[in-house]
Amino acid sequence: MQWFHFRVSGANGQPCVFRLTNAAKASYPKAWDGYNAVCTTDRSHYFRVPTTYEDGALVIRHTPTSDLAWYSYFAPYSLEQHHALLARVQASPFARVSNLGQTVDGRDLDEVVIGTPGEGKPVMWIIARQHPGESMAEWWMEGFLNRLLDPNDALATQLRDAAVWHVVPNMNPDGSTRGHLRCNAAGTNLNREWHAPTVERSPEVFHVLQAMDASGVDLCLDVHGDEELPYNFISGSEGIPGWTDRLAALDGAFQKAYVAANADFQTTHGYPVDDAGSANMTMCTNAVSQRYDCLAMTLEMPFKDNADHPDPKEGWSPARSMALGASSLDPIAAVLSDLR
Repeated sequence: MQWFHFRVSGANGQPCVFRLTNAAKASYPKAWDGYNAVCTTDRSHYFRVPTTYEDGALVIRHTPTSDLAWYSYFAPYSLEQHHALLARVQASPFARVSNLGQTVDGRDLDEVVIGTPGEGKPVMWIIARQHPGESMAEWWMEGFLNRLLDPNDALATQLRDAAVWHVVPNMNPDGSTRGHLRCNAAGTNLNREWHAPTVERSPEVFHVLQAMDASGVDLCLDVHGDEELPYNFISGSEGIPGWTDRLAALDGAFQKAYVAANADFQTTHGYPVDDAGSANMTMCTNAVSQRYDCLAMTLEMPFKDNADHPDPKEGWSPARSMALGASSLDPIAAVLSDLR
């Protein structure tokens, strides 16, 4: 519990105070420190409004400048936006959209496939939004797909020809629709199911893992958002039993190239690195890296702002998420020839 999204009507020009009185019971109450809620009046431009955490309540203070205003934890990426993204993607001659299987609630688990399998071609898996409340992950996906499918982008053209791409823009459409922070419709955290997924508890991971087994995996990037840390960073698989110097070199080269490609990415701040052999093998990055002896990473983005390059008006935003997604092609290209 942490996600919120609500509409206010009839308050044009009126100073308002909104109190989310159960904020202390959220999954990450420490995350409210330094956080400002998101507002929009046109559902396309999102900006930050003054927010404080007081006596266990999240308090939003704002004077709407229109009859309708929407407030949320982060700019939402709705199921309708997801469908619109797929419609644009399928119009590209370079992509095809398929259904990997059904979710707990019976929704389709959508996959975008780009490129033609061939001898020696590396297989890339890019997935997002295992935790549905981390909506910045699907904004990232939109930027990533926009660039990868751009016929006028020279690097994208090279990557489409050189590799096969399996892209799952939203791993958890049920949780996204229900307003969950981290779980699917069965109450399961999908990023703790990669050791032994089942159709009953975690069909989303079950179907993706089946498809990975069929295709193989040479690189896996799992896109997330972090509630507390105001930075963009990579969490790797250093703690798996199969961690090698080869994987360490690939991880380092990827991160170095990402820093060069986008000023919003950094390598100073992040999660503690797991000790050798201590990795949580239920998580996607660790399980996939071990299973396929491949480079696998988790990308984390902030709910707050990038503290290195703060934007007081918008904080971390959809536009910056999309830009980070688009620029991910550069670090992928930097390691592509060395993946095997």
